[in-house]
Amino acid sequence: MPKGQIIAASAAALLLATGLHPVHAQDVEAAKKKAGPAKNVILFIGDGMGVSEVTAARYYEFGAAGRMNFDELKYTGFQTTWSLKPGPGPRYQVDYAPDSAATGTMWATGKKTVDERISQGPSEALDVPGKNYKTLIEAFQTRGKKVGNVSTAEITDATPAVLVSHMSLRGCQAPANMTACPNETKAKGGLGSISEQLVDHLADVTLGGGRARFDETGGPIAGGADSGKTVLESAKRQGYKLIGTAEELDALKPGKKPVLGLFNAGNMTTEWSGPQAVPGDGVDAHKCARNNRPANEPSLSAMTKKAIELLEGSEEGFFLQVEGASIDKQDHAANACGQIGETVAFDKAIGVALKFQEKNPDTLIVVTADHSHTSLIVSEDSSGTGNPTGYSDNLITKDGQTMRITYGTAGGPGPVATPPSQQHTGGVVPIWAQGPGASAILGTTDHTDLFAILQGK
Repeated sequence: MPKGQIIAASAAALLLATGLHPVHAQDVEAAKKKAGPAKNVILFIGDGMGVSEVTAARYYEFGAAGRMNFDELKYTGFQTTWSLKPGPGPRYQVDYAPDSAATGTMWATGKKTVDERISQGPSEALDVPGKNYKTLIEAFQTRGKKVGNVSTAEITDATPAVLVSHMSLRGCQAPANMTACPNETKAKGGLGSISEQLVDHLADVTLGGGRARFDETGGPIAGGADSGKTVLESAKRQGYKLIGTAEELDALKPGKKPVLGLFNAGNMTTEWSGPQAVPGDGVDAHKCARNNRPANEPSLSAMTKKAIELLEGSEEGFFLQVEGASIDKQDHAANACGQIGETVAFDKAIGVALKFQEKNPDTLIVVTADHSHTSLIVSEDSSGTGNPTGYSDNLITKDGQTMRITYGTAGGPGPVATPPSQQHTGGVVPIWAQGPGASAILGTTDHTDLFAILQGK
């Protein structure tokens, strides 16, 4: 074959493999080879943070022409998030609108599973455990990296749980919550509840909410070396440094002990507050109330900064997952101010990582969402029969204009003051990245691809 035809064939093959224009694809492949593997990896998960959620936060806080830390990242793509339905297998039906347990399992293990499942494979029914899958944290710990896990949710909630536990049902978070997972208790030879597995995992840094899953409220451990004790008592026995306030977090210095910070009995308090959406024209145009988080609870930025400080310096580097959890929770509640405030706080935490990356260019930063959600920006000048059929709120943005956000995926009508829970949607989610290997997220990939991308494979 003539030399020119060989070059053309090679370019065509590259196009087919990457889905990119040949010239762009060649640039991407060259960048991959030049970059080498990342020493440090920071994964940001905005729970329920679809394209609309990011856009609403951008417009409200910075105006239509404004930009966020998201927008500073060099590469942008999309990821599909579909999960599986229980069944006899080996081929399972597709679930197009997944939950956070299934999606988290995808990037944590590189494999698909059914909703409600934490780093376990699919099976014929939800109450039948699947096969345990190796997680990212387990892989990185094997390679000598330090590991961290940060969330504004209960740290036993689905997204943080996928890294450090294996469970058939996401609700089995504490010893007292194991009724639905009876054969996975330590007394039955299992790994125990999510909180027990989290402590047993000995991750270097764990910060978030959910103290009630670890103390007396969470019940005594059944079986194993700490049978009859609380999970906090088990953590103390295993050498953890336990903290519970923003002041204690700020004072914390790097050391050899694993750190467990639990700053709220449940989910951590949202940054902003505001009214829930109402049907029709929605809430009268207003601005959001800020400074909702109490001083004793650290911000997501503060937790991210301290986690990096505690993890950096290792010769092998570190892996850190940071979740902005209540974007999703406030989306469920049809609370636009709560949702946007959590997205802005999440963006500030990304800014912390970008500053670290400036001095540590061997750091890969990846930002994405676990699934899409319900909120939509719609026309604010509709009237009468043109009004949205769901619940709406009207916010006065940085531009001084009204932005109407509507929610319409709840499972039926509910009281005006308390809308029924809005549901996830099945759209692709955005993904951003910067650092060694970041170009791998270009185009449309799947959540399962992150397992390899984050490891530089």
